[in-house]
Amino acid sequence: MNERIQWPARIAAWFSQNADKLAIGAIVAAVAVLVMLGLRMLGKRIVASDPHCRTWRSVIGRVLAKTSIVFMVVLALDVVANYTVPPPKIAHPLDIAFTIVAAIQAAIWARELIMGIVTRGAGDEVGETALDNARSVIRVLVSVALFAIAVIVILDNLGVNVTALVAGLGIGGIAIGLAAQGIFSDLFAALAILLDKPFRRGDTIRYDDSTGTVEKIGMKTTRLRSLNGEGLVMSNKNLLDKEIHNFAEGLSRRTTFVFNIIYQTTPELLEQIPEIVAGVVKSRSGCHFVRCDIVNLAASSIDYEMIFESATVDADMVGADRTKIVIELVRAFALHGIEFAYPTQTTFTAAPDGKMIMPYADPAKAR
Repeated sequence: MNERIQWPARIAAWFSQNADKLAIGAIVAAVAVLVMLGLRMLGKRIVASDPHCRTWRSVIGRVLAKTSIVFMVVLALDVVANYTVPPPKIAHPLDIAFTIVAAIQAAIWARELIMGIVTRGAGDEVGETALDNARSVIRVLVSVALFAIAVIVILDNLGVNVTALVAGLGIGGIAIGLAAQGIFSDLFAALAILLDKPFRRGDTIRYDDSTGTVEKIGMKTTRLRSLNGEGLVMSNKNLLDKEIHNFAEGLSRRTTFVFNIIYQTTPELLEQIPEIVAGVVKSRSGCHFVRCDIVNLAASSIDYEMIFESATVDADMVGADRTKIVIELVRAFALHGIEFAYPTQTTFTAAPDGKMIMPYADPAKAR
């Protein structure tokens, strides 16, 4: 009872003896709290102006906006305590409170920093993307990991032996990771698609023998719509393991076209064909002639390869360019007397006297 009576008197005496130090500490603490409040308000304004975290400024603002009022108050009390030597009954609980609050606040800052980086990496993606579908899952995983570390740090600072706890968490994490290995692989592959951007929603891509337009990048799978109209579903991990051709990349599309000419075509006309093809391609607006060469002497034809570029990546426009150029090419060849070849077989016969009868007129005699 005597101790209880003397305790308030001791507190009052301590306050009177440390009045100057308490005043200085209070001023420093007030300035620190005002600075943190200012940064917190600044962070909220930045987040409000850019909720999708398109810049690093927005990521830092997101972290600052999550500064807790409780953390500020406990920090202020700890600052005041550092300017004096408070009684053990005040100092010990204050140390414990600061350790707990600081660890939790650090976990919150780290979580917001990670989520901000992930959101910034997603860029201007809209609609149902992997980030939209997996945001809550990612947040839970990050929160569990960071707050588990915070609990371990708190217990360790309180003098608790955390060796067994750390070992148990490690074994449990390995077991969960092995059990959900496939899910996590596809989830991280979805994040890789968002961050590295090999393709976006709406792009037309080709992998293996399949071609389709990306409709949805999900948490585990990516869904495409093929050129024939059916839906294609591909695991994110397996999709990234393949060679992907993204037709949406670039400013132009190159088209390769092979046509066949009959062997009866004169060398003079054969020399004119590249020039004729170049004129046809250049007459089409937005098309650039690359080359036209003989690529093969086939069984029934002389094969040419024509290459041109369309100044668009739209598949319909590219198809229209190809169709128009082929039609004009047929018209130009008809004007020059150049005939397209088709698979044929020539039979040679002999007259009764053994003289070879040619199946077609001799060009030299025809002239």
